[in-house]
Amino acid sequence: MAAYTPMIQQYLRVKAEYEDAFLFFRLGDFYEMFFDDAIKASQELEITLTSREGGTEERIPMCGVPYHAAPNYIEQLVERGYKVAICEQTEDPKQAKGVVRREVVQLITPGTMMEGKVLHDKENNYIASITHFEDDTFGFAYNDLSTGETKVSLLSSGFDEVLNELSVSGAKELVVESSFNEEWKRKIKERSVMTFSFEDDCSPMDQYHHLLEEVNQDKLRQTIARLFNYLYRTQKRSLDHLQKGTIYQPHHYLKIDYFSKRNLELTETIRSKGKKGSLLWLLDETQTAMGGRLLKQWVDRPLVNEDEIISRQKLVETFINAYFEREELREKLKEVYDLERLAGRVAFGNVNARDLVQLRRSLLQIPELKDLLKNLSSAEAETLSERLDPCEEIVDLLESAIMDNPPLSIKDGNMIKDGYHEELDKYRDATRNGKTWIALLEKQEREKTGIKSLKVGYNRVFGYYIEVTKANLHLLQEGQYERKQTLTNAERFVTPELKEKEALILQAEEKSIELEYELFTAVREHVKEFIPRLQSLAKSVSALDVLQCFATVSEKRHYVKPVFSKEHRIMIKDGRHPVVEKVMNAQEYVPNDCYMDAEREVLLITGPNMSGKSTYMRQIALTAILAQIGCYVPASEAVLPIFDQVFTRIGAADDLISGQSTFMVEMLEAKNAIVNATQNSLILFDEIGRGTSTYDGMSLAQAIIEYIHHRIGAKTLFSTHYHELTVLEEELTRVKNVHVSAIEQNGKVVFLHKIKEGAADKSYGIHVAQLAELPEELINRANEILTRFEQQDEQINSVKEKEFSNAAKSNTQLSFFEDQSEVKESAFSSKEKSVISKVKTLDILEMTPMQALNTLYELHKKLKG
Repeated sequence: MAAYTPMIQQYLRVKAEYEDAFLFFRLGDFYEMFFDDAIKASQELEITLTSREGGTEERIPMCGVPYHAAPNYIEQLVERGYKVAICEQTEDPKQAKGVVRREVVQLITPGTMMEGKVLHDKENNYIASITHFEDDTFGFAYNDLSTGETKVSLLSSGFDEVLNELSVSGAKELVVESSFNEEWKRKIKERSVMTFSFEDDCSPMDQYHHLLEEVNQDKLRQTIARLFNYLYRTQKRSLDHLQKGTIYQPHHYLKIDYFSKRNLELTETIRSKGKKGSLLWLLDETQTAMGGRLLKQWVDRPLVNEDEIISRQKLVETFINAYFEREELREKLKEVYDLERLAGRVAFGNVNARDLVQLRRSLLQIPELKDLLKNLSSAEAETLSERLDPCEEIVDLLESAIMDNPPLSIKDGNMIKDGYHEELDKYRDATRNGKTWIALLEKQEREKTGIKSLKVGYNRVFGYYIEVTKANLHLLQEGQYERKQTLTNAERFVTPELKEKEALILQAEEKSIELEYELFTAVREHVKEFIPRLQSLAKSVSALDVLQCFATVSEKRHYVKPVFSKEHRIMIKDGRHPVVEKVMNAQEYVPNDCYMDAEREVLLITGPNMSGKSTYMRQIALTAILAQIGCYVPASEAVLPIFDQVFTRIGAADDLISGQSTFMVEMLEAKNAIVNATQNSLILFDEIGRGTSTYDGMSLAQAIIEYIHHRIGAKTLFSTHYHELTVLEEELTRVKNVHVSAIEQNGKVVFLHKIKEGAADKSYGIHVAQLAELPEELINRANEILTRFEQQDEQINSVKEKEFSNAAKSNTQLSFFEDQSEVKESAFSSKEKSVISKVKTLDILEMTPMQALNTLYELHKKLKG
């Protein structure tokens, strides 16, 4: 260390405290990076890598970015999951003795971004924390620093529940203790790209103690404290916009696990990982950024409380029945700025005058929104109207203080209105009058000298001057002006009077700009006092926005209000998949019914590939989710239970990160449903068992159906190509066969996409291959092989039936339904005894007829030797 120059030593000392971050080290007008930071930054940001002397023989790698362009570079790094520590000069260089003192003033991370392109308007930017306690419970908290929202919960169902909550929050950064379990870290990284940060202190600090008033459990207070301590330590400023921590219980919402959320494409699609094509994309008719974020929260966490759902439904119905008022509401909402994030920026100190103008315009819409809601003659709308606080005091302040079109910068003046502050008005008057005097001076001097091109100008280096071209210098009298500057084609002069006026104007301008900045800061601090009211208003406006959005979508797409069944009955008439219907022409979409009750709990769905089995299953789940967020549903009539959980196993995908095959992923998702589902859950299983051999797969599929039927009792839709399973309808009382119909025309399959009662007669797999335009030679060969397999199958079944019939007549045939203890073993050979031993382990009555027949046939062959 001693070998380096004092400045590099200072850099290394600071860097040692921020080893996991890029250190932006301020040197003059640049942020510089050295050593490994410089090498990596030059690659990530595509900037030039240079070097400098640092006191040793080897030159130090170095790169830098201009301070005014730094925000763009910081955004790029943070978007890629990195952290950036901003190190500023904290001492006046003129007063420094030796190296100017520098300190990190802020650590910017993926979870603490306050502005920029990384922060999407309609998405929260959460940072989360996990605290593990000795009794194997977990505290889970998450916060959006840009809005101040903080929520916390105590989870007691193992680390899988933690993973699920983490995936629902969509947090980009996770704060844990430094000794956090490595296996848990690995599991988290398998699910998402996560930036890890560490904070060992989980003792609440005095400055935010008031934010924990509603959190009365010590474990939860520690969990929030870990998160808040990290935020205060890294942001190094007052965080007055942080809202009180609120406790939430996961079981108060419809549980949709990570796999199911992905399979149902609730907020993003599987292929593109983007919003377009998801349920959220379909629903988003919100007019404000706040409403967009709340909509996503509601989609992520549907309700299970019927009263709360119906409360939302009533407002949706009110808005549907008031088209013109709803359209006016939508127009007014368009003018409402992002109040939540604006409040955060006010507290953070990075709000500008234009933001405050947007705030004023937003608040001016509130009285009109209140009046519109009052005119709807609805108790729910009246209640919502009362919650809209117009914050008149802020409006009055901003009306009198801030200009209508201020500049972006808050340090260049022209922000504060005339008449707001007497002293500022005096400075402005002096500046304006001085400039008027300058204009008159130019006119007078032109007349006096006869030089029409004479002008009075100004630049920052030389101040005000009188400029005369060299061609006109002969027109000046000796000593008329005092020479100030010589140019190629002109001379510049001053007069004692011009010097005096210049001093007056520049002094007034300088003092005016300084005073404006002070006044703006005071206005901003005054607005800061209203942050809690602004945040409360934002919540009400957001809810209003989402509910009008539901009404708009429901009316536009002809949805109906669902009714909830206490008997856990499903009755959907003309149901549609909301997203597929929107993507297709609505007239081309084939609607389908669904009926399930206590006698009809498992629907076994058969039918060709591409016929719509998966779409049908998904639409049932999406209809339930839409109903439980308070929206209307895509059907002509709908009666639904309120589900507690939704589980899906749809589609095939390898998990490359964890090295798991498609079949293993399938089994894990199936296990998750089977272990956690209740009789109030909804299960969707699509093609379970297709990733292994036919007999293995069929056995697993049947065992799963039987387990759900006997042990769980959940409403289940199970699609399959194993036609052998359709016999389960005869053996399991609550299993019913339905199929997606298709017909053959001229050797080609036509999909009708209509769900009908009963089982499908064939799968039409080769027809689908033909639709995919595989080579004709290949298709013909496949048909030949299929015909041969079908003939062989018929022959085998014929032989089995004949031999089984003969064996039944044999004196040596063992009756499988008698008490085995009555059989005298001495009557049998050793080979026959081994068969008897095998038979004793079987339970024929628990088998399907086909399984029993196959078993008996194999035993009979063994007896024959």
